[in-house]
Amino acid sequence: MRQVVLDTETTGLEPNDGHRVIEIGCVEVVNRRITGNNLHLYLNPEREIDEGALAVHGISTEFLADKPTFDKVVDEFLAFVDGAELVIHNAPFDVGFLNHELRMLGARYGRIEDRCGILDTLVMARHKHPGQKNNLDALCRRYDVENGHRELHGALLDAEILADVYLAMTGGQTRLSLGANEGGEQGNEAVAEAIRRLDAQRPPLKVVKASEEEARRHQDKLAAIAGSNDGPTLWEQLEKGKGVQH
Repeated sequence: MRQVVLDTETTGLEPNDGHRVIEIGCVEVVNRRITGNNLHLYLNPEREIDEGALAVHGISTEFLADKPTFDKVVDEFLAFVDGAELVIHNAPFDVGFLNHELRMLGARYGRIEDRCGILDTLVMARHKHPGQKNNLDALCRRYDVENGHRELHGALLDAEILADVYLAMTGGQTRLSLGANEGGEQGNEAVAEAIRRLDAQRPPLKVVKASEEEARRHQDKLAAIAGSNDGPTLWEQLEKGKGVQH
């Protein structure tokens, strides 16, 4: 299964007000393993960036002046995500902006959800942890994911952090846990698979049987215990299938 953990940064909050995507970060996950095959794009939005957005991500209009516009990288981006399940925190925001960019290029590109599955980790987190904070920082604290290097938002950095959070939240690619509240059924499956792999790697156990002398001494010991108790020992009862009398 191929997934792409995705995040974007934008010039503002609302594409209908003319705001644009300025950064895209994608982290590839195949069969719950982070592959290291990432896609990172900066984009020239051809407009100014809101002060509120600049305070969040720190990406300036001057920095983006020599970067390509979305139409120059759209084919590269779509080729990377095509057919994957996109893992996004607060998916309506990012998907809305990406679809806005695609619409500006004409109907031939369609919508992101026509090409990819969409998994919203914010919805997942709210279901697992109702009534609690479920932003990315809160989830990092809850699942022990390191994010101390995250001073400002960044699309690739946030996608890398979200990949670790998602894997921990859905059963633990990064840690093995038997806790009932850490991964649920998927977590149990991951643990069982890890145990099966360990069992497959172990050499066969060596079977050591008692010698005739050891077996004789064992029987002599049982006879001595039975004589002092005026009856057969528990061991003898179990061996003969008589069960234990209460």
